[in-house]
Amino acid sequence: MLKKIFKGAAIVASLLGTSALAQVNLTAETASPGGATYLSPAHLTEIAGTQGIANIQLADGQTLTNSIQNVAEGKTDIAGTPYILPFLMSRGVGPYGSLGAEQGAELAGNLRAINPFTLGIFFLYAYDAKNLGGWDDLKGRKIYNGPPRGGALTNARSMIQIVAGLKEGDDYEGIQVNWGQGTTLVTSGEPDAIVLPEVFPGTRLTAITAAGKMTGWSMPKSAYDSDAMQKYMVAPGSAPFTMPVADLQDVMGPDWSFVSEDDTFRGFATIGGNVVHKDMDDDLVYSLVSAYVATLDDLKAKAPYGDTVSFDFPMQGMCGANPVQYHPAAARAWREAGFDLDDCAVADD
Repeated sequence: MLKKIFKGAAIVASLLGTSALAQVNLTAETASPGGATYLSPAHLTEIAGTQGIANIQLADGQTLTNSIQNVAEGKTDIAGTPYILPFLMSRGVGPYGSLGAEQGAELAGNLRAINPFTLGIFFLYAYDAKNLGGWDDLKGRKIYNGPPRGGALTNARSMIQIVAGLKEGDDYEGIQVNWGQGTTLVTSGEPDAIVLPEVFPGTRLTAITAAGKMTGWSMPKSAYDSDAMQKYMVAPGSAPFTMPVADLQDVMGPDWSFVSEDDTFRGFATIGGNVVHKDMDDDLVYSLVSAYVATLDDLKAKAPYGDTVSFDFPMQGMCGANPVQYHPAAARAWREAGFDLDDCAVADD
C-alpha cells in the first residue's frame, strides 16, 4: 500500500513540474529599496512566487554584513552582498574580527553566488548650499559615509583616506545611519558631504534633490591613477568606473552638477551579488536562477538604471582573490542560457 502511495505522489510531482516546489518557503535579506541590491532579490521573489517555484519572504533595510553571516550560518536562505564582505569574513578581519580567521574562513566557505549586480558607484557629493570645495575641502567636515557596519562604510572610509588623505575621527566626523534613514539624514542638512555608492539615476539621488541642488565630484585623476587606488579598485568587491561627464549630466538632469578636471567622471564601483548556502537544494537553485535569467529583460525594465548595473554579467568580480564561487546549479542555469562562466568561478561541491 505504501509503495502505491509513494508511486502516486511521484507521478503527481512529475506532472506538476516546478510547482512541486511551490511549498518551499525561503527567507531573503537585502538593503533598502532604491538600488540594484534591492531590485534583484525583489524580482527573484516575484518570479519565484508567480512561477510556483518558492515563496520568498524578503526583508529589506538590512545590514548586509549581518545578512551574509546569517546565510553562512544557515539562518537565512538568500542575501545580497558586496564581494568585499565574504573576503573580509574569510580572513576574520574588519567587521568579522570577532570571528577570527579559522571560523571566518569556515563560514565564508559556506557561501555560493547565484547572480551578479553592481551595488553602486562611490563618489563625493553635497548640497550646493554647503559651499563644499570638493575633495580638498573635507577636513573638519561631517561626512555621511554609510551604515554603522558593512562593506559600504569600509569602502567609503578607504576612498576618503586614499583620495584626501583623511582618517575618520582624526580629520573628519563620520556619520553612519542604516540605509533606510539615509535620505532623511541627507535632507536634514546635517552632513556637510556624502560619500556613498550610488546608481545613475538612483532613487536616493533623485529624492534628495527635493531639498536643493547637488554637486558631485569626480575622483581626481592623480588619485584614480595612483598605485594605492589602482590596487584597491581590483580588490574583491571593487572595479574601476569611468563615464563621460556629459553623459552623466544628461542622465541626472538639471538638479545636478558634476566637477572633473577633464571630460571624464571617475569613481569606483562596488560589485557583488546574491548568495545562498552551499547546501541549498540543487533543483531549487536551478529553478530559481533559470527563472531569473529568463526574465532579465523584465528586470532591467523595472528601473532607469537597469542597463547599467551588470545584471547580465555573471563573471563580474569572480575568481582571483574573491572567495565566493557560483553554486553549481546556478552556474548550470547561466551556462544553459548562453552565458560564459570560467571554471574558476564555479564551486565543485
